[in-house]
Amino acid sequence: MITVSIIGGSGYTGGETLRLLLNHPMVQLNQVTSESYSGKYVHAVHPNLRGMNPKKFVSSSHLEKADLLFLCLPHGTSMNRIEEFLTIGTRIIDLSSDFRLRSKSDYPVWYQHEHSNPDYLEKAVYGVPELHRNELRKATLVTGAGCLATATILGLYPLFKSGLAKTQHIFVEAKVGSSAAGNKFNLGSHHPERSGALRSFQPTRHRHTAEVQQELSINGANPTIHFSATSTDAVRGVLSTAHLILNEDLNEKTIWKLYRQAYKTEPFIRIVKERSGIYRYPEPKILAGSNYCDVGFELDHIEKRLVILAALDNLMKGAAGNAVQAMNVMHGWDETTGLDFPGLHPI
Repeated sequence: MITVSIIGGSGYTGGETLRLLLNHPMVQLNQVTSESYSGKYVHAVHPNLRGMNPKKFVSSSHLEKADLLFLCLPHGTSMNRIEEFLTIGTRIIDLSSDFRLRSKSDYPVWYQHEHSNPDYLEKAVYGVPELHRNELRKATLVTGAGCLATATILGLYPLFKSGLAKTQHIFVEAKVGSSAAGNKFNLGSHHPERSGALRSFQPTRHRHTAEVQQELSINGANPTIHFSATSTDAVRGVLSTAHLILNEDLNEKTIWKLYRQAYKTEPFIRIVKERSGIYRYPEPKILAGSNYCDVGFELDHIEKRLVILAALDNLMKGAAGNAVQAMNVMHGWDETTGLDFPGLHPI
């Protein structure tokens, strides 16, 4: 049993982390902070938790020591307070973008600001267990991954791990639900503008591109990821579609075996490729509330084009669920602890 606090618990990611921790058998929840809602009951902001958690939000200026802190703060906040947080929490999982990239020179390029604490970039472990399980076990500082990046990386990782992805240029189109933008209001989230929309919001230079290139630069690969992002009127969900032009002839059986071998022991990765029905490929809708990432593919023999599809819930495997999975790894618990919800159908 460990003590855990959530810093920045009033947003969607903070609320989802709280929901998971309330049912986690190895966690004692200490505090949930919010500067905007300090003194108010948690269920006033997260009504789905009514009756489950009688706690009130507190200010982060009144933090007590804990074994683990989940930082669910706006991007750019954690880097300025990381030394303070490390005096309060023995270990930290930061769900923002502040420590995702290894090079400080990448932050002005992808986030348009300098990094204020670059010494911590090399110390942070990129918190996707499927990629960095061994490093997570001894990590003090773990960084969450971007939701679009997580889906894209998990979809492509077996190809790069095996060395079969020999093409340098990979084209990715990622679609995401509205909750990925957080709970701050703007014209794009206004219902008359968002409802029914299928809107390209970043056709080039999306910041998650840097994570994908970083994590797929293995086995001598140095890929160029051409990434486009599109918003949908779904609340939750990511569908990443990646296109590769193959330099050699591969058949579907070979690709199937490759993915099965790479993910056969992973509790939250499912290979989805059916011969019939409407769920032949990964579908974000049926993953709502679950920590699964479903991966599938389609091979075009004529054009030698391989299409990789990956789907997940952006608030779960794309954020809070992945963070709780990382916590389980860090403490030597079964990775599925507190994360066995299968998703809803229909929804």
